[in-house]
Amino acid sequence: MSTLDSDFSLTIIPSSTTLEEAVPLFDTSPYLLIQDEGLTLGYIAVTDVLQAVMYAHRLMEAYFETTLETAGSALTLINEEAKVTYWTSGAEHVFSINKKEIIGKPAADFFPPERLQSLKTLYTGETVYRKQHQPRPDLFALINARPVQLDGRIVGAVAAEVDITTEIRLHQELLHMTSKVQHLEKAVARLRPDSDPFARIKGSSLVMKQCLDTIRKISTTSATVLILGESGTGKELFAKAIHDLREPQTAPFIAINCGAIPASLFESELFGYEKGAFSGADPKGKKGKIELAEGGTLFLDEIGEMPLELQVKLLRVLQEKSYFPVGGTRMKHASCRIIAATNQNLLSMISQNQFREDLYYRLNVINLVIPPLRMRKEDIYELTQTFLQEFSLLYNRHIELIPPEVFKLLFQYDWPGNVRELRNVIERITILTTDGEVKPEYLPDTFISDNEHVTTVLDETVQLHSPYELKSGSAANAKGLDEPVTLRDGDPQIKSAEISPGSYQEQLDSYESELLLQYLKAAGGNKRTLARQLGISRATLYNRMKRLGL
Repeated sequence: MSTLDSDFSLTIIPSSTTLEEAVPLFDTSPYLLIQDEGLTLGYIAVTDVLQAVMYAHRLMEAYFETTLETAGSALTLINEEAKVTYWTSGAEHVFSINKKEIIGKPAADFFPPERLQSLKTLYTGETVYRKQHQPRPDLFALINARPVQLDGRIVGAVAAEVDITTEIRLHQELLHMTSKVQHLEKAVARLRPDSDPFARIKGSSLVMKQCLDTIRKISTTSATVLILGESGTGKELFAKAIHDLREPQTAPFIAINCGAIPASLFESELFGYEKGAFSGADPKGKKGKIELAEGGTLFLDEIGEMPLELQVKLLRVLQEKSYFPVGGTRMKHASCRIIAATNQNLLSMISQNQFREDLYYRLNVINLVIPPLRMRKEDIYELTQTFLQEFSLLYNRHIELIPPEVFKLLFQYDWPGNVRELRNVIERITILTTDGEVKPEYLPDTFISDNEHVTTVLDETVQLHSPYELKSGSAANAKGLDEPVTLRDGDPQIKSAEISPGSYQEQLDSYESELLLQYLKAAGGNKRTLARQLGISRATLYNRMKRLGL
């Protein structure tokens, strides 16, 4: 490149010079001479370049405007001064604002600043995709927003919005109608003799199927049942299912929480009292829970909390089917069936003289052990959907789905509070989700931190076996893996002596091996069927069997 001295300065450039390189050269000369190896090819004037650039700009603008109008959604562009620079006809239709009124004006003059996602994107650089928001109190929209960047800095923001107000209103109407339908279904279910006793028990995992099979067997007898399970596993639901299966439709189901009634009032609650039995009593007397449950089922929840002095009287009811009301002289006949439940280790309480051994064996004619949620994590999805529908109706929230990253945290969590805790977490999520988008930060802080300690190996082990799979007549501890359990004959024995981590793993592997072999035999030796029943992939099953030497 060189400059010729003449009446005016003339800059020479090779034909390979780009337009970007050539434009600054017009500062010294209105013409550029094009030469290659001394051969003059022509020249270019600044006016030619300006015309070409203007045409290119007009062409690009035409393409740009046609593209935006063809997109069909409400497209908005704001510059770095937060003023509207482009407003499509789709935006005019959605927001009822003419482009002549808004272009060149601050967007905040037309919408509350806190509701403008485009402003947030301009100031923070946040990119969103299909996020539900409300630019106005009467308008719902799904928005995509991205910042416009030039030379490493944000110079504007683009927002594309689709009006979903009609869909949201229809969804709210649907929720309202669904709520009415559910109320009608409940009313019909109370009148319909063939209603499903297991309708409220959610879960299709192997351990749950075994649990329901046990209930079906129990329902063919009138024997006393003891339900064991951690707090929050839903023991009353299972008690109600047993009642519904084995009792007539009109038979009463009376539940009493032994841990929620003061010891001084417990006897009168359970046995009732005669008129004038004590000061402050109802002058007409009062029926006790046993009498109210006549011809049906009396459910004694948290039986481990029953006072010792009352355990003797309950034992008499179980043995002789009779009792005296408080202040009464006439013996009454007890014609109800008993289902008891506890989350405590009754055998341990017996050794500490906190529970009567004779009462334990009277209650434990048949037992049912409810698996904790951590032992049936494959049921979390079904339970979550059930609770989500319930609370979406209750709080009038529109939630399309729970994203995978949130479900990952749900599956990793250990769930010490079991199904009750899961229900509370889903209620919390529903309340906090006001824009239809469930976020991980809506989960409790301790919930997220606890998940850091969970491993894939534990998840696989949980899916493959459960310490709660016991048969009728066995004594089980419903408080977890850290307490002893009594196994049925033929089960792998886990001794209570002190063991090292290595020997513990060996015994755990031995238990798992025998359990897998039992399941495999039940599946007819078909590994594909077994994997499907366990809710895991065939690859996971093969890896476990290979590690266990099967």
